[in-house]
Amino acid sequence: MSNISSNIKFLRKKKGLTQQQFADQVNIKRSLVGAYEEERAEPKYDLLKKLAVFFDITVDDFINEVIDEKWSPKPKGNPANLRVLSITVDKEDNENIEMVPMKASAGYLNGYADPEYVAALPKFHLPMFTNGTYRAFEIKGDSMLPLPSGSIIIGEYVENWGDVKPAETYVVVSKSDGVVYKRIGNKFKEQKKLKLVSDNPVYEPYEVNGEDILELWKAKAYISTQLPQPVAEPTMESLTSMMTQMQRSIAKMQGNN
Repeated sequence: MSNISSNIKFLRKKKGLTQQQFADQVNIKRSLVGAYEEERAEPKYDLLKKLAVFFDITVDDFINEVIDEKWSPKPKGNPANLRVLSITVDKEDNENIEMVPMKASAGYLNGYADPEYVAALPKFHLPMFTNGTYRAFEIKGDSMLPLPSGSIIIGEYVENWGDVKPAETYVVVSKSDGVVYKRIGNKFKEQKKLKLVSDNPVYEPYEVNGEDILELWKAKAYISTQLPQPVAEPTMESLTSMMTQMQRSIAKMQGNN
């Protein structure tokens, strides 16, 4: 089992709460608190998120870190830019995947933290994306070829910016550059710059200041209306040309010996 049980117990005691007091504040049964702390049960993801907010830590740290007196949280980026993430849920309290179309990307810079704006975005569900917070972004341009312009990137919300991994792709929302889909070229450090790299070598890498970044979403999948083209079968003409070229290369090598 993960570190969740010991972390709940440590954080509860650090707040000076009994199991009953803690249960009352997070609106669960006291017996569940005991079950969680004694590793007889483990909270579901939705409750984990609620507990993480209560203890002012991230879900990732809650699950993966050993939280004790020596523990300190990872950097989340510039604190001045941090806002509560706005999400929407369906009738069964499951998180939606909100879609940010190309035409809405400019408005997203102002409305990304506004519950009313987010609620007005198109929404959908995918069965493989249930644990976590996801958002879909339509990309434009050819800087990330072979992904065509108009592809939809489904990203998972990155709460700890220190977890950003170089060489992997992310949707980066920043004041200076808007909504872009890029590959990360360096390890992010608080208050520092993040290097953004295009998969299309025609485009030069560039940097964005950490203080300008509003959100980071790790790319998990993409949707495109352009299907892959079949590999062309070799023709007799192309095979003859290849053979001729090979014979010339061999003859040239022999002539040099």
